[in-house]
Amino acid sequence: MSLVVSLASPGGADRLGDVPEGRIAVALTHNPGFDAFDLSEEHRELREVVRGLAEDKIAPRAAEIDETGEFPYDIYDALVSSGFHALHIPEEYGGQGGDARAVCLVIEEVARACASSALIPAGSKLGTLPLMIAGDDDLLRRYLPPVASGEAMFAYCLSERESGSDSAAMKARAVRDGDDWILNGQKSWISGAGVAHYYTVLAKTDPDAGAKGISAFVVHRDDEGVSFGAPERKLGIHGSPTREVLFDNVRIPGDRIVGEPGTGFRTAMTTLDHTRITIGAQALGIAQGALDAAVAYAKEREQFGKPLGSFQGIQFMLADMAMKLEAARSLVYRAAAKSERGDADLSFFGAAAKAYASDVAMEITIDAVQVFGGNGYTRDYPVERFMRDAKITQIYEGTNEIQRLVMARSLLRG
Repeated sequence: MSLVVSLASPGGADRLGDVPEGRIAVALTHNPGFDAFDLSEEHRELREVVRGLAEDKIAPRAAEIDETGEFPYDIYDALVSSGFHALHIPEEYGGQGGDARAVCLVIEEVARACASSALIPAGSKLGTLPLMIAGDDDLLRRYLPPVASGEAMFAYCLSERESGSDSAAMKARAVRDGDDWILNGQKSWISGAGVAHYYTVLAKTDPDAGAKGISAFVVHRDDEGVSFGAPERKLGIHGSPTREVLFDNVRIPGDRIVGEPGTGFRTAMTTLDHTRITIGAQALGIAQGALDAAVAYAKEREQFGKPLGSFQGIQFMLADMAMKLEAARSLVYRAAAKSERGDADLSFFGAAAKAYASDVAMEITIDAVQVFGGNGYTRDYPVERFMRDAKITQIYEGTNEIQRLVMARSLLRG
């Protein structure tokens, strides 16, 4: 894929951070053969533009977002004005048609400053991808343009409190009523709940058919019978709202089903094959932010009359952190290439990228806190936030134990 990024904007500035209202234009020509670990010149240019936005607009707000736990609408607006909030949406639906690696770059650079804010582009892809996989053109033309323009946000509703990782054991039920469906049940741990306007909801339409009896629907926030639980009291990603979504006799018009009845679970699993890579990208950004902070601190902090970084124990720690991060980045980028092509081994690589990058992010952030010593344990420095935020990347979109099951099954089927 060749990605051309134009920095032209109404204000004439040469950095996105200087132009909050300027929308970055992204022109794409598809080449499904790309698989190099090194970024193309166009992707590198995109990364620098996003990094400028993250450093100018997002990083200064990160600690406050974490402290208040409020959704950062100002960051959302900044991402919308640049087109980075939903880069993946095709041009024919008002989007920019960014490839999988471009989306990963956006998420990684935003997460380097603020993991909560990185869930804006990640959640957008997760919520809309089921429609792009299985929805008809009418559904896409109804729901993708408002997401592309920033008028609406999407969320993804799969997990339930009782079923957890056993998603096929969900209890949410949709019963046909004429041309409509009546939805009852609940979904748990939903990122963006209450903030998002639209929800891709998985529910059983044939309870006797197991996973083949699950269908996907688009539910509106203002549909009668939709309500939300109290915000979850979380360890990290405080700026991303996480709540239960409750459905009480919600009437869903028949034209809001995504694909054919009974195909929802397959669509959901295919979606995760692609979007787990974005969680790997989020983990990369968190880890990079922690490593950057640790390196800067090791240069500035003095102990026993010397910079902390002059001690071999710290040097070895930093070297291992950087080495693991680069290995994880190569795996995430390779998985993104496979996502773009739709390779047969995407399930393995998507799971591997998510599991390895998140495990590495947890290790790196813990080590970054150690480099800071007692200071790292305080909120005066960012590394404790990075550590708290990193943990969720090992859990959501399938725990890393589930990822290892996915990888093993892929190997054993081969």
